[in-house]
Amino acid sequence: MQTHVIALAGLPNVGKSTVFNRLTGLHQHTGNWTGKTVSSARGSFSTARRRCLLVDVPGAYSLSARSDDERVARDFLLSDEAEAILLVCDAGLLERNLFYALQVLALGKPVLLCLNLMDEAARRGLTLDLPLLSERLGVPVVGVSARKRGSRRVLLDAIDALLDAPRSPAPIPLPAEEEARTAALVREAEALCRGVVQGRQQLPARDRRIDRVLTGKLFAFPVMLLLLALVFYLTIAGANAPSVFLSRLLFSLEAPLAAFLSRLGLPARLSAMLTEGAYRTLSWVVSVMLPPMAIFFPLFTLLEDLGYLPRVAYNLDRPFQRCGACGKQCLTMAMGFGCNAAGVTGCRIIDSKRERLLAVLTNSFVPCNGRFPLLIAVITMFFAPRSTLGASLILTGIIALSVLLSFAATALLSGTLLRGEPSSFVLELPPYRRPQLGQILVRSLLDRTLKVLLRAAAVAAPAGAALWLLANTRAGGESLLLQAAALLDGAGRFLGLDGAILLAFLLGLPANETVLPILLMIYTAGGSLTEPGALADVQAILLQNGWTAGTAACMLCFTVLHWPCSTTLLTVKKETGGWGWTALAALLPTGFGLILCKLLAGM
Repeated sequence: MQTHVIALAGLPNVGKSTVFNRLTGLHQHTGNWTGKTVSSARGSFSTARRRCLLVDVPGAYSLSARSDDERVARDFLLSDEAEAILLVCDAGLLERNLFYALQVLALGKPVLLCLNLMDEAARRGLTLDLPLLSERLGVPVVGVSARKRGSRRVLLDAIDALLDAPRSPAPIPLPAEEEARTAALVREAEALCRGVVQGRQQLPARDRRIDRVLTGKLFAFPVMLLLLALVFYLTIAGANAPSVFLSRLLFSLEAPLAAFLSRLGLPARLSAMLTEGAYRTLSWVVSVMLPPMAIFFPLFTLLEDLGYLPRVAYNLDRPFQRCGACGKQCLTMAMGFGCNAAGVTGCRIIDSKRERLLAVLTNSFVPCNGRFPLLIAVITMFFAPRSTLGASLILTGIIALSVLLSFAATALLSGTLLRGEPSSFVLELPPYRRPQLGQILVRSLLDRTLKVLLRAAAVAAPAGAALWLLANTRAGGESLLLQAAALLDGAGRFLGLDGAILLAFLLGLPANETVLPILLMIYTAGGSLTEPGALADVQAILLQNGWTAGTAACMLCFTVLHWPCSTTLLTVKKETGGWGWTALAALLPTGFGLILCKLLAGM
């Protein structure tokens, strides 16, 4: 059976991803466009009579192609591969969407115009004459609310009808000169909407009241901090019990694994390296990392689904502008809290190369999810041993400090290596929407939690094997691990830390989650990691090795501000194309961390 390739196009924030998910379900995969770092989503679905491949091209405001995203969208829409185009528009902002839609229609390919968010347009007091719009454009037009199940059948029937008798839109004569072309498109979009859109659009009074709080000068930043504290409180309170359960479950499987390897006839030393090194480190990472992520990512996705994250970008646009950066950097910084590698990749949404580099180089100033377990453990042991609320407030303060230092680093770079004027960008604030809990769980657990966990696990296992070798290879009666810690001890104590802490961070380069278990292995002079115990047991080991509240404070500082993990560094290299920028991305947060640690140590 022939597979028909359909391009899914539209402006950002029109519900294009919702349409994609509604049609394809889980029959989709992502990758990169050939020769580009822009991500590609492709999914398959079947109509009553056909099999189709839906290609989600990047959202764009114009075919003029100012950025890699827009160039990729234009090139694919022009290519022979795209047989037809499913063009998604926001029904409540039809005139603005038609500016782009007219450019797509001018390509001369069969187009199905999908007016999404019809329910929101109705709530805003608008009605649309879809047959009239279809007659004027010369292409089929359907109206849906893609968040609702019934929309899938409407789209499938419309796609079948389009492919049965493909209709190309009538050519629209446009001037060759760019400014005249833009003016003509604006006039044409305005004329098309006359008589099609009826009623006067009104922002719901509820949205206006909420925005006065969430984006107002008086409450915007306090509300942001309170919501952040709430997310951390729920993460800290909810992650402990699942973490203990997972660690016991995974460590209970080590003995059967060792017995299985023994039956295979593996040498005892190799078997120990695989079980006590690779598997045990992997168990540490999964048991410590998975529960916080499984709570943090759904909460983060919930705020995104509600429509709050664009308001955060709006609030932080002015501080970033003052630092010489683009307000979109706020969105990539927010992604960095989940995973710095994902945050670096997200910097592709920034059009200016200079501002994109600013965002890439400073993304690791905010701690990723892999650093949260260590931050939470140190805070709980030394500063808030009996108060989850107190621990969440301290963690919120640390995050706020990391954001301020990100501003400082951005301003430093924009005033030295990356001078230039900040650019403006269009940011549409979507209406507040009722979250779809099912999609939130799928997106956060499968698309985010699982991907980050697999990436960390891929480096944790081989790192654990290498760590076991260092701990079990002796020279002069002492393991190489302890000898390396002794060499770094002078530098560590100068910074208010010690050699074991510095070595743990160095060996934790593949995955930040391994820093604490490596540190405990060094302190206990063990040849392998031990099962994660109660925090009181961990604290006792740290106190026996000279830890004080000052050491803990410096540890918190260095946990937030040190070199990114190896995955993030490789992502920086991929995005910037140069090892020089990658080195700077590692040295910049580390330099800030060393300075702050020395200041704390001198107090």
